[in-house]
Amino acid sequence: MSPTLIISLLIGYFGILVLISYITGKKTDSYTFFLANRKSPWYVVAFGMIGATLSGVTFVSVPGMVRAAQFSYLQVVLGYLAGYFVVANVLMPLYYRLNLVSIYTYLEQRLGFWSYKTGAAFFLLSRTLSTAIRLFLVASVLQLAVFDEIGIPFAVTVAVTILLIWVYTFRSGMKTIIWTDTFQTAAMLTAIGISIWVVADELNLGFQGMVNTIAASDYSQIFNWDFKDNGYFLKQFFSGAFITIAMTGLDQDMMQKNLSCKNIDEAKKNMYWFSLILTMIFVLLLVLGALLYLYAGSKGITLPERGDDVFPYLALNHFPPVIGIAFILGIIAIAYASADSALTSLTTSFCVDFLNFKDKSEHERVRLRYFVHIGFSLLLGLVIIAVNAINSHSLIATVLQVAGYTYGPLLGLYSFGLFTRRQLRDRFVPAICIAAPVLTYIISANSAAWFNGYQFGFEVLILNGLLTFLGLWTVSKTGSTETGANQSLP
Repeated sequence: MSPTLIISLLIGYFGILVLISYITGKKTDSYTFFLANRKSPWYVVAFGMIGATLSGVTFVSVPGMVRAAQFSYLQVVLGYLAGYFVVANVLMPLYYRLNLVSIYTYLEQRLGFWSYKTGAAFFLLSRTLSTAIRLFLVASVLQLAVFDEIGIPFAVTVAVTILLIWVYTFRSGMKTIIWTDTFQTAAMLTAIGISIWVVADELNLGFQGMVNTIAASDYSQIFNWDFKDNGYFLKQFFSGAFITIAMTGLDQDMMQKNLSCKNIDEAKKNMYWFSLILTMIFVLLLVLGALLYLYAGSKGITLPERGDDVFPYLALNHFPPVIGIAFILGIIAIAYASADSALTSLTTSFCVDFLNFKDKSEHERVRLRYFVHIGFSLLLGLVIIAVNAINSHSLIATVLQVAGYTYGPLLGLYSFGLFTRRQLRDRFVPAICIAAPVLTYIISANSAAWFNGYQFGFEVLILNGLLTFLGLWTVSKTGSTETGANQSLP
């Protein structure tokens, strides 16, 4: 694939996004930017959330992990389904009842000022890191496919990547993103479908032949019953459930889309349909991964050592150009669908949670929102460059590890608020929420020696949340705190 072709594809793709932004960006204010005036159709939100949830990391890492983990990632996906059910029936009704813009204001109403600020700060940290990792992937692919060949340094690639997001999100935020994510999800699904079809055709497999070949291969194993192994079913299932509760239900980015629906009933329909479709897409990505490895084996192709590099390597070097185009389109679509909403949610959380937006005039809100949006764009660029300097592992594993250490305190805070009626000594909360991830890391690093060979995997999130919960209990007393204050922008 020539750089000219890829650049032309980028120009056409982002031209469509800018056009969508222009159409949706008329007559907007801060309420439009944050919640799209709560008028988003649930089915549009559900479809668009697929791209925002998956990210470019999933697009390359899930197919790439088939070699080492077969189809065992479906154990985590089954946990995701359980987690989405909890989010839809426990957390979302609470957010709608309290009429929240930022979901972290619940922590102030229930637990206190420092709990609120600590929860919002952990979201900003976690979402900044995970978004930077996801954008690093698309920047790396563009660098490899285009910019290395024409002599442009990686830092410039990163700057262009961030600038493109900023251009179509800075005016109308969530109102635009609901529709751009829908377009980008459609582009991503098209790319997956084309890739599976072409690879299967290269292997001379029809649909039934593809199913039978994968089922008979070494890649189709799903369940792992070795208790000590990181891939043990119950560890993966419960990790998936709690990852979903934390990374969706306690995440301003994901919940901001749900809160843009007209009411809680539509938001629940969105969550149910979204979770079912997402599960099917994970199956397709694993099928694609199995086909990639079967193809490489049949052609005697030596694959890169890192699983993350397998799909890009084959798509850009060994398949017909249509796969290369589909791959570039898919990774751009899914990466930007995740990153654009993240940038908007970071802006929303910082404005609402730290700048007292509800007390300012609309003119002041717009001015501050622009500055904050630019600030987080620059911060993401710097973090991407740092990730490039230290990256050496599977990116999807890195994202989930980051979630385990940064969402754990949020899991502990919300669990304490929802399932106890105790009052906190609020001033101790920041120290507890910092200590819990540190203790989690120490325990995880020594678990094999301390617990008869048991190794922690993604369930560090559960441990982190539990340690946070226990720490909060030690600085609490009996009593109750009432919730219910509304937090809406006029």
